[in-house]
Amino acid sequence: MKRNLLLLALLGVAFFSWQLQAGEPAETKEQRDSRMTWWREAKFGLFIHWGVYSVPAGYYRGKSVAGNGEWIMNKGKIPMAEYQLFAKDFNPVKFNAYDWVKAAKEAGMKYIIITAKHHDGFAMFDTKVSKWNIVDATPYSKDVLKPLAEACRKYGVKLGFYYSQAQDWNNGGSTGVPSGTNAAPGWDTAQKHDMDDYIDNIAIPQVKEICSHYGEFPAVIWWDTPRNMNTNRAQKLYDAVHALRPSIILNNRLGGGYNGDTETPEQHIPPQGYPGRDWETCMTMNGTWGYKKDDNNWKSTETLIRNLCDIASKGGNYLLNIGPTSEGLVPQPSLDRLAEIGKWMKVNGEAIYGSGPTPFGAEAGKFSDTEKDKDGTPKFMANWDWRATTKPGKIFLEIFQWPTSRRFVLPGLLSKVTDATLVATGQKLAVSASSAGMTLDLPAEAPDKIASVVRLELADTSPKVESTN
Repeated sequence: MKRNLLLLALLGVAFFSWQLQAGEPAETKEQRDSRMTWWREAKFGLFIHWGVYSVPAGYYRGKSVAGNGEWIMNKGKIPMAEYQLFAKDFNPVKFNAYDWVKAAKEAGMKYIIITAKHHDGFAMFDTKVSKWNIVDATPYSKDVLKPLAEACRKYGVKLGFYYSQAQDWNNGGSTGVPSGTNAAPGWDTAQKHDMDDYIDNIAIPQVKEICSHYGEFPAVIWWDTPRNMNTNRAQKLYDAVHALRPSIILNNRLGGGYNGDTETPEQHIPPQGYPGRDWETCMTMNGTWGYKKDDNNWKSTETLIRNLCDIASKGGNYLLNIGPTSEGLVPQPSLDRLAEIGKWMKVNGEAIYGSGPTPFGAEAGKFSDTEKDKDGTPKFMANWDWRATTKPGKIFLEIFQWPTSRRFVLPGLLSKVTDATLVATGQKLAVSASSAGMTLDLPAEAPDKIASVVRLELADTSPKVESTN
């Protein structure tokens, strides 16, 4: 009997390892759907990139450093000893967790992901395994994740933690060279360190800390840049998390063959989303993630709201970033945009929360002959006329360009429309059918200059449309 139990245990370990490599957690579809329900319904979240890099704010020795603000140590090739001096000036006395979470809540965001530790290895929490943290290395001397957890609890917002599990430029993780068993030396010989020692004695203990000290949080761990990761390292981190948080949501950036729960396109929206996969576009409001004082390349509120509609129409979530200052302030242009998005969401949120993707296939558009995405493929140039989202028995039309003809034609819908309502005003709209498709009679003026929403009630629970094949 003991031999049989041992054999079964070994088989279980082997099966779990195979599951991890294959990227398929050992759970039923029903269990997965239950675990992912809140995230799928949320649709809209806040990303926060905050750390010591907000002190130099893009400048090193009086010169601007190209690249994202949070990458300044790497891009500026700043030695460890020099970079660590920035912590003495990191004193976010103006930080107010309740203000931050309230701003996210009023913007219509349902969850927050904050950088518990970015690639510079600086922990924004009270860790016992490294002195390179906000409690021991700064005059502020307080864990900022605790008040954020309290504020999220008050406002009913989920909280997750970004954790750079592999790339760590101060604690001995990978410095960015993706080859070799040990972390290759970067720009400072003090960075050379055994990668497995780092995983065992820094990453795993810290992951256990952030999974243990914040009540019901984190709801998500957001891994990033799996450089020098392998199956063994990923397996140990996965095990450490799931022993404490079996229902947690993990993204696809752990490494070691693990596909995670969510795809994470960065700074772009895939033309057709990821059919059959949960996914989330993360995007900056300006040009950088971490605070950079000269970055004023702000996206318009119009772009941000239309991005939200576009992503929801393809079945994804929108994770929109802010980069607070070293004083703990969110830049005013970010707050302004969050407030403006919130006004739109208060009126039109039913078209976003808990919605499913468009039944009409990919939106009209074409691939550019000149512009390319990060992976080198031609950039998809979307047609910004309208998008559609769905709920059982309903279609929501998010109309960006209001027809001057006062008629909106929706081709391909076979289901009978029993009611059509302009969401912002409650006005009922006349519906007629023609060879061109279903036609809506619209008022002369759009109720919203950015995106006006029409709710269609259908005779069918699932909309029937003509095949696009």
